[in-house]
Amino acid sequence: MINRNKLTGNWDEIKDQVREHWHQISNADLQSVQGNVDMLVDLIQRKTGEGRAAVEDYLDQLAASGSEAAEQIKDFARDAGEQFQETSRQASEALPRGYEQAEEFIRVRPSESAAMCFGAGLVVGLLLGLTLRSR
Repeated sequence: MINRNKLTGNWDEIKDQVREHWHQISNADLQSVQGNVDMLVDLIQRKTGEGRAAVEDYLDQLAASGSEAAEQIKDFARDAGEQFQETSRQASEALPRGYEQAEEFIRVRPSESAAMCFGAGLVVGLLLGLTLRSR
């Protein structure tokens, strides 16, 4: 039995495959059925002479393969989302430790910290100056 929801839900992909499988079916034919599964089966039977069971079996395979691809995409998106959340959690846990280490470095070595800040400011200033001159 054809899963009508899956077939109509993947209509754009399925109609291309129907045209590839049954060359007698035209774009106009597919537009005329407008995703109606019963009309599609009748149309294919009329144009190709193929039996109803064979047509329905093929359409059912198309609907199943389309839903499998959709499931794979959903699984990939879910896994990517979970990975992003885990990476975000790790970064948010590492941030306070890095901040504490920077505070400790400044407290223990204030002159070196000031020299590093001065050097970073100098480099940024030079880069900005070069960028503005090149315009």
